[in-house]
Amino acid sequence: MKQFVIFIFLFLSVIVSGQTKTCWPNFRGDAALTGVTQSTFPDKIEILWTFSTEDQFKSSPVVCKKTIVVAAMDGTLYAISMIGEKLWSFKSESGFEAPATIHGAYVFVGDLNGTIFCLSLKTGEELWQFKTDGQIMGSPVVYSWQNKDVLMFGSYDYFLYALDPDSGKLLWKYESDNYINGAPACLNGEVVFGGCDGFLHVISVLDGKLNEKVEVATYVAGSSALENKMAYTGDYDGRFSAIDLEHKTIKWRWEDVNKNLAFIASPALSDGKVVAGCRDKFLYCFDKSDGSVIWKYNTGSRVDASPVISGSKVLAANMRGDLLILDLNTGKKLLSYELGSAISATPAVVDGKIIIAAEDGNLYCLGEQ
Repeated sequence: MKQFVIFIFLFLSVIVSGQTKTCWPNFRGDAALTGVTQSTFPDKIEILWTFSTEDQFKSSPVVCKKTIVVAAMDGTLYAISMIGEKLWSFKSESGFEAPATIHGAYVFVGDLNGTIFCLSLKTGEELWQFKTDGQIMGSPVVYSWQNKDVLMFGSYDYFLYALDPDSGKLLWKYESDNYINGAPACLNGEVVFGGCDGFLHVISVLDGKLNEKVEVATYVAGSSALENKMAYTGDYDGRFSAIDLEHKTIKWRWEDVNKNLAFIASPALSDGKVVAGCRDKFLYCFDKSDGSVIWKYNTGSRVDASPVISGSKVLAANMRGDLLILDLNTGKKLLSYELGSAISATPAVVDGKIIIAAEDGNLYCLGEQ
């Protein structure tokens, strides 16, 4: 009976998030930003195709309806087919560092001028835009609650915004005390995000009212991952924390006092474990219950890209251009591939393929021939 309930919960979570084996709608796969794919990783890694541009990618690719969407630093948003053919492009006056999000027939993306765009996924036509007073560095997230879809994103003007995804109409906005760098995570009718004010904010998705606020660090540069009433997040001070949102307390905290290098990447959650990459070159796997280190793996270079979990395996990429697949339970390396260009964007994993945007301006599709 317990296993059946868990299955139904996971099934409903996938339906709500829009994620399937062939759809990775935002840079962490779902609105709770768990970083878990419904697809499998390939047993071999080979380059199936490459799409080349004239600028670099810092933005993570997203995939739905056999369409890959990725934004470049020169302000061009590309839609590319699953065989590497350009479908359309859209040009902004400013560059993109934030990943796009796909929801139904829409693509949402924010630029460094502080504008969020809604485009047609099929044609790239601009449907509406909304202007903020600061750059947008984090991915927008669409969350469905009480039969209502809400588009949310943070800005460097200190506000978290909630818009109607169909019209772009402002539903509410919530003011924090500093820049908002990451993406908001959503679960159980609540929106959770950190920022440069060092707090984790928990607000209502319905009206943007503050439910609670927990002090975490000097800066929270990345995005949190949510599960039940817990949030898991790293910070710029080199600490990784599990926050009990119900009791407004930090359940456990890990840090290496000899390094204190930042956690920029977002964590991934699965099977009692939380996996996070750090700028100290290591990928860490923590026990969710107490924060003990189950294993750690030296990737050889800084890890800014967020890991992705599939079943009992975890995928990671580093700034040297290495792609690694490790055993989730032991940290043992199962597979590796040297791409040769820095990777700061999170890979998308769909239909047994790995889609990676690298800082050499190329989008790579990796898998088995």
